Amino acid sequence: MPHQQPQAVDEEIRIGISTCLLGEEVRFDGGHKRSRFVTDQLGPFVSFVSVCPEVDIGLGIPRESIRLQRQGEETHLVAPKSGADHTRAMARYAQRKVRELASMDLCGYILKKDSPSCGMERVRVYEQTGGARRTGVGAFARVLKEALPHLPLEEEGRLSDARLRENFLERVFAYRRLRTLFASRWRSGDLVRFHTAEKLLLLAHDPVSYRELGRIVANPRARSRKELVAEYSALFMHALRRMATIRKHTNVLQHVQGYFKKCATAEDRRELEAVIEDFRRELIPLVVPITLVRHLVRHYDVEYLRGQTYLEPHPKELMLRNHV
Repeated sequence: MPHQQPQAVDEEIRIGISTCLLGEEVRFDGGHKRSRFVTDQLGPFVSFVSVCPEVDIGLGIPRESIRLQRQGEETHLVAPKSGADHTRAMARYAQRKVRELASMDLCGYILKKDSPSCGMERVRVYEQTGGARRTGVGAFARVLKEALPHLPLEEEGRLSDARLRENFLERVFAYRRLRTLFASRWRSGDLVRFHTAEKLLLLAHDPVSYRELGRIVANPRARSRKELVAEYSALFMHALRRMATIRKHTNVLQHVQGYFKKCATAEDRRELEAVIEDFRRELIPLVVPITLVRHLVRHYDVEYLRGQTYLEPHPKELMLRNHV
């Protein structure tokens, strides 16, 4: 059976985003929080769907600042100076907006850190006594996370970390591939081909989930199609949320070495071994052994490896693996 080739990004990659991160002046103080990575590096490869929940519920620009505040057992979204409570308005809006976003086939979402509406985690929650603890989730972001649990989410602040940035965009493009598969009139053979192409990528993230997914694919009739899609999708995206480490990448690269034992020259095998060792010792970034492997795959026409998304899980022009 021929192996599936890595899927070209020939479909629109649509990412939701907090409007201020695109440089639009929608913040409470009339300013913005433009992310250069988002607009300059990522922008050419994706389409953004911008959302500013605070403006959308009718708050002006500029406006009184708002915050999350504990009131008994509940957390409210309030404007502390005026005492205005926007909790119900935001809840109604968030439910409606997230339903709209779910119909737009998003592949990911970038949220504004620390925002009482958009913060993904560690948002300040103020106590009635005046102190604050970083235990909250933005009022809009909470609804988004609950309604679309498999959608890749990240905050713009965390995207400055090379490993977190690569992990997020790896998940974005993987989510696109997964959605494309299950949006089609797929058969069990299509799932097998998809899973085969994703094996090394999964192994680099979560070996346990990799094996569990293999068992699901091997016995597709053990559950209904709907159950299979739900179970496979949840575990697939859970696996990719686990960070790929130097050790796990090294393990995958050493596994890849085995495919060249019989076809490659001794010199090529030694060069690959040396490059993998340099990567393991953190002397070179991941892009170096990956580039060599891709060259050897083309040169020796190794069909199985040619079909692995691990070798190009996102556009190489993003240069994400130059820094991990």
